[in-house]
Amino acid sequence: MTGILVPASKPVVLVVDDVSANRELLEGYLYDLGYDVRQARDGQEAIEKIAAEEPDVILLDVDMPRLDGLTLCASVKADPVRRLVLIVLSSASHDRATRLKGLAAGADDFLTKPFDAKELLVRTQVLLRDRALNKRLDAAESVILALARAVESRDGYTVQHAERVALYAREMGRAYGLDGDDLDVLHKGGMLHDVGKIAVPEAVLLKPGALDEGEAASMRAHSAEGERICRPLRSTAHYLPIVRHHHERFDGRGYPDQLAGSAIPLGARVVAIADAWDAMVSDRPYRAGMSHEEALRRLHEGKGAQWDPMFVDLFVQLLDKGLSDRRQP
Repeated sequence: MTGILVPASKPVVLVVDDVSANRELLEGYLYDLGYDVRQARDGQEAIEKIAAEEPDVILLDVDMPRLDGLTLCASVKADPVRRLVLIVLSSASHDRATRLKGLAAGADDFLTKPFDAKELLVRTQVLLRDRALNKRLDAAESVILALARAVESRDGYTVQHAERVALYAREMGRAYGLDGDDLDVLHKGGMLHDVGKIAVPEAVLLKPGALDEGEAASMRAHSAEGERICRPLRSTAHYLPIVRHHHERFDGRGYPDQLAGSAIPLGARVVAIADAWDAMVSDRPYRAGMSHEEALRRLHEGKGAQWDPMFVDLFVQLLDKGLSDRRQP
């Protein structure tokens, strides 16, 4: 018996073509395959339909008035909310250059007119399986990010700490010359760096005085615990080095693995500085936040010992440009 706890639903396919005969032909094929089919006459109308209800697949003609298929494809794939929508470009042209432009725009597949019904069925089924997997991975990552925010909610002193660390880390990466996925890893790694504190007892996390040896060990365990929490999710694989190693020291005296120098993953070296800065200038249960000047003095004092000196200098330059006054976009 199926469809009891999770109601059955048809995949939604948006057919975008300026020729009505082509739209009707595709709708007939897709309806017979069990899909919920919508139509748009051009790229501009397609934008309105996508905003009203996100489709699972867009079958998109390349050559259209007002807004062509390549431009629309690139726009959808650049949207962080819509990026998982599958796009199949279609054209009567066999031109290799057109196909390459389609791939560059982010298209997931390419069909040549006239359509073969069997090929259309197989391609859409394969793409829809990929979409279902990607949506599950995306949802799993969202759960972990929500867990990271739940960690902050346990401690009123550190509300928005992870967001600030994520912002600082991403901007350090940008200044270093990174872009694209690398910046995303720094940002989300910064968000997740303390997720392991969910396993730290509240009495330790919120203790107003110094921690005893056992309590300190419990607190230090959060980096390895965070990696353990995230490891089963493939979508968080690139963040694991940041989560595990953001408390390593440049001189090798950190934890959990006593890595030193360039053996510490680059992302962890960046997040370590962002994390330390925000910790120093923020109020904590056991002390008030330091002044900007005192925190700067400690950053410089820790160059080459606690932190990578190159990234300390880079971070100080960003502070001089007002980084600490910025807020998440």
